[in-house]
Amino acid sequence: MQRVWITGASSGIGAACALRYAAEGAGLVLTASSAQRLEGVAERCRRAGAGKVVVLACDLRRSEALEALSDQAWAALGGLDIVLLNAGISQRTNVEDTSMEMVREIMEINYFAPVALAKALLPRMVERGGGKIAVTTSIAGRFGFPLRSGYSSSKFALYGFFETLQAEYYDKGIRVTMVCPGRVKTDISLRALDKGGKPHGTMDPGQDGGMDADTAARIILRAIRKGCPEVLVGRKELLMVWIKRFFPGLCARLARKIKPM
Repeated sequence: MQRVWITGASSGIGAACALRYAAEGAGLVLTASSAQRLEGVAERCRRAGAGKVVVLACDLRRSEALEALSDQAWAALGGLDIVLLNAGISQRTNVEDTSMEMVREIMEINYFAPVALAKALLPRMVERGGGKIAVTTSIAGRFGFPLRSGYSSSKFALYGFFETLQAEYYDKGIRVTMVCPGRVKTDISLRALDKGGKPHGTMDPGQDGGMDADTAARIILRAIRKGCPEVLVGRKELLMVWIKRFFPGLCARLARKIKPM
């Protein structure tokens, strides 16, 4: 039985991945801030065939709680084979309307929390002979995107940390997969921080027309299984990643014209 821990598991990509792992008979630890929403996903996973499902609700902004959380997740299934660090929050504000408090909140959830959890789990994984760590980034972590200054920064930072982790621990059996979604139909835009730190509360048309979460989950699980260092998840918007790589000037011009909502 595979033992899998997923953060951000109460909806969207995290919930879809949990259900796919459940159908394979995996044991699951599910984490998000809402225990009630997690219990709903957990029950669906049990019906789908999960070997065992444990709910660990936690606000990942509580940095002081993360080491204990990782201890609980590891103990819940007697170890972990796969960790999908998927929890995240976005924004819908330009640079002038993005307070430093908002930047720090985004960084706490999107960057510092996955870094802290990975650091806490790493010695155990190494001692056991290896493990897989998957991290949800974004194409906004590959090029600057309007109304996403804090979000994009947090996703850029993930690449720096986790690509370094992979380089240092590859020979010790650690495999890192950077999960890089484009537009996937989830509720991330509903919960995105708007001016004053309030929820955006709107399903953006681009998000609404994105790839469905179950299709995204199928692609993600396959990439993790194969040990791919990165997987791009989405549709035509992923072309921007390749434009940035080979034609950075063109990418900058196109980014200025992107409809950010």
